[in-house]
Amino acid sequence: MKEINVRLTFTEPVLGTYPGNPDIYREYIAGNAPDAGTIEDEVDAIGVDGVVEKGKTVFPKLDDGTPFFYDYQIKGFFKDTCGGLRKVKGTKSSGIKAFKKEIDKLVFVEPRTIPILFDGEMGECCRPLRASTPQGERVILALSEQIPAGATCDFTIICLCDDHEKVVREWLDYGRFSGIGQWRNSGKGRFRWEEVVLKQG
Repeated sequence: MKEINVRLTFTEPVLGTYPGNPDIYREYIAGNAPDAGTIEDEVDAIGVDGVVEKGKTVFPKLDDGTPFFYDYQIKGFFKDTCGGLRKVKGTKSSGIKAFKKEIDKLVFVEPRTIPILFDGEMGECCRPLRASTPQGERVILALSEQIPAGATCDFTIICLCDDHEKVVREWLDYGRFSGIGQWRNSGKGRFRWEEVVLKQG
């Protein structure tokens, strides 16, 4: 078993991913989540402020108001990254067959909630979303909470299989190209990472 203590430093702003309307989250997203036992905790973490705009995506918050990622959001980044890098010959990811199952069962992230630390205020990002429908082209506006570039978060990655350490490092390196959160294809949520000594407790 290998443990890697990491710090992500975001080089681009990060956008929230949770619907501002907790009922939408409860009925659809959390209802389809693999860890449905924590639905109420996660809905509570969105907070009262998240209900203000139903179409707005937000960050869940700790009791003191600090925004955070859930552990499975980091694992989601790993799955998305591995899926892309599998198509690149010579990468360590290209040799993993059932990669989603391996990440689910053999790679873990701690703690459950990962605080995102930054100076200044959280902002908002508004952007157009275009879609082709039977009625023609439609454009709607999407609104998300936005944490500024320079924000950091610390967590531990546990690899039950020692062989996964190198591929996890490859996934973390990929964060400079495609990051975490909403609107990743525009460059939002990109990060650099470093190995650190985390404080106990």
